[in-house]
Amino acid sequence: MNFFRLLAGFVLFLLPFDAQMETARPIYSSAKIKTVVIDAGHGGKDSGSQGTVSKEKTIALKIALQVGKYIQENMPDVKVIYTRSGDKFIPLYERAEIANRSQADVFISIHCNSLPPKKSNINGTETYVMGLHSTEENLSVAKRENEVILLEDNYSKHYQGYNPNSPEAHIMLSMYRNAYLDQSILLAEKMEHQFKNKAKRSSRGVKQAGFVVLKATAMPAVLVETGFLSNKEEEAYLNSEKGQSYMASSIYRAFREYRDAVEQGAKSKEIKTLPAVKNTQDVYYKILLSSSTQRINTNSSAWKVVKELELVPVKNGYQYLSERCKSYNAALQRQSFYRKNGFPDANIIAFNGSKRIALSRAKELLGE
Repeated sequence: MNFFRLLAGFVLFLLPFDAQMETARPIYSSAKIKTVVIDAGHGGKDSGSQGTVSKEKTIALKIALQVGKYIQENMPDVKVIYTRSGDKFIPLYERAEIANRSQADVFISIHCNSLPPKKSNINGTETYVMGLHSTEENLSVAKRENEVILLEDNYSKHYQGYNPNSPEAHIMLSMYRNAYLDQSILLAEKMEHQFKNKAKRSSRGVKQAGFVVLKATAMPAVLVETGFLSNKEEEAYLNSEKGQSYMASSIYRAFREYRDAVEQGAKSKEIKTLPAVKNTQDVYYKILLSSSTQRINTNSSAWKVVKELELVPVKNGYQYLSERCKSYNAALQRQSFYRKNGFPDANIIAFNGSKRIALSRAKELLGE
């Protein structure tokens, strides 16, 4: 591909899909959580993933409506807007426009996952935020969800030539950084906590990838994969009233906790007080260089640039972290360095002691 064409395409991807070149999109979000948009994935002619006896579009809609019901019953001061309330096909750009027009404070997109038959034993929830994918599996989920635009009439018009079949397009899309990444991660973490500890589901964690529907939203946004329809046991659970109720209540509780955290945090800032930290040396940043299901040979020359390499076993494999950074600005510099030196997926993560925390929380604790 011609370099200048690639560069021009990259610039377009940094803009909202519906923006003019000289017009910036307004950003909606306030300390007060007043409006949430709940997006049931797929619909109409787009069935989404299919299990043995069920379709993603049907399960996603039932869970979405239940989430909205819980919010309306228990949080009457929060306005709930659905991108669809029936079996209707809604283009991805319209879903984002619904959220942007309503000046929503949160966008939650609900889906079901799927894998090829040879991986039918895999199960669990995943919650995605917009960002660079660190594994091919994350990329494949984003590709599947983004391919929905091929069902739209004249899709290239609404997505400025974005082609979900183009590898370059996915790379450019994943490099887009949402202005609300920290808040999105906070919400996603609360989602996975609820799935694991309240609904007692297997949690595959918070992940990042390039999703068209998340890129176009101007507020904290997450995409929830409630489970795998390719797994018969999980499909049966998600297809049951009990399973749908548990997943919906988990999403509702996570949203409620997120709202309380955001509003309480804003209130604390207004009176210029911060939660006490016994030792700010316990709060620090690291660079997540790579994730893998099997151990990587780190004796190769590519890894010689890494300082204080740390191998961390996680549930589904391993994570490779770099040195500690005492400030967010220092972490940004190290992230830039690693991305230029063989680690294009390098991301900043934060810790309080040995516990991983949201970037927004680390900044708050460090007064940044």
